[in-house]
Amino acid sequence: MLFHDPLFLLVFLPFVFFFYFFILKNKKSSRIYLLIIASFIFYAAWNIKLSPLIVITTLVNYFFGKKITNASQILKKKQFLYVSILFNILFLAFFKYSDFIIVNINNVLNSNIELLNLPFPLALSFVTFQTIAYLIDCYDGNIVKNNIKKYSLFIFFFPQLIAGPIVRYNQMISQFEDEKNVSINYKNIYIGLIVITIGLIKKLLIADNLFVIVDQGFNLSQQLSFLESWLTSVGFTFQIYFDFSGYIDMATGIALLFNINLPINFNSPFKASGMINFWQRWHITLSTFLTNYIYYPLSRSFKKLTFIKSMIVTMIVFLIAGLWHGPSWLFVTFGAAHGLGLIVNHLFRKLYSFKLNKIFSRFLTFNYVNFTLVFFRADNFESALNVIKGMLA
Repeated sequence: MLFHDPLFLLVFLPFVFFFYFFILKNKKSSRIYLLIIASFIFYAAWNIKLSPLIVITTLVNYFFGKKITNASQILKKKQFLYVSILFNILFLAFFKYSDFIIVNINNVLNSNIELLNLPFPLALSFVTFQTIAYLIDCYDGNIVKNNIKKYSLFIFFFPQLIAGPIVRYNQMISQFEDEKNVSINYKNIYIGLIVITIGLIKKLLIADNLFVIVDQGFNLSQQLSFLESWLTSVGFTFQIYFDFSGYIDMATGIALLFNINLPINFNSPFKASGMINFWQRWHITLSTFLTNYIYYPLSRSFKKLTFIKSMIVTMIVFLIAGLWHGPSWLFVTFGAAHGLGLIVNHLFRKLYSFKLNKIFSRFLTFNYVNFTLVFFRADNFESALNVIKGMLA
């Protein structure tokens, strides 16, 4: 069940909304249970056999969070934090990267280890990052009391469960506890429905129609002319933007129906005047997570952080970001290209005091992002290189 499915829009969402505001009015605890149960049904509709996995990881991480919060010694806190983060990384790696690791071992060692062919649980990548942020908040003392109901709602809340945005525990739970959010807010409903409609237009009318052109282009990558190559690459750049931002718009609008404000995840990224600016505008919550929970900790591991070391850390962060998107060297290449783009951007700022013309900067940035997204979309390197060759012919 997805946001644009008639079953979701015409049955599931109205049903949950009606029960939340009319049947369970002024029953805060019951409302939380309603959203947890409804969110689990929403998730299980995708694959009921894999749905227990998200319950398992939720219970395990609640246990870890409680241990971290209640540990009296800093050493114990650190130990529980490291073990919990390792658990989440291994849990994600097992389901998402097992076959990728096996394939590479087979290639390097010329072995013949059989693939596991494990199904990948929906939303596990987003849940993992969100969970790690929660555990670190427990360690930092930002969460003083662990509550299984509230934590389950934080993980399960269906508007942002599948593809984000990545949110913080206190940011979400404080809104559910706010007395102003108990009653129906007709302004929020009005705005929410408009935002949902915008998201549906982006997804169904733009992204899905672009998909037909893009899919045909990549399937016939060896035969593309110069114009067709550019149409294919630019088509995908706009397809992924309208698809993802459309989904986020729908998630934002749906959450707003329940008086919950989700963080902004896109801010006109194709107006970016450099790769630094691009990642300040594109998938903002992912950028924030990468900065706060990977870049800063790695940077602090150096006794003296130099410019070169900070650029090395930047590249490491974006290699991780690339791999996080999927178990493929194409995604790693995409991440490396963006890491390189940021390094060049930082070098330019460091070495030159003048600024390029804004329109020219936007043109360069858009085209660089457009080239990198060819690797994001292609099924293999041959297909990606065929499209790029066609663009340069």
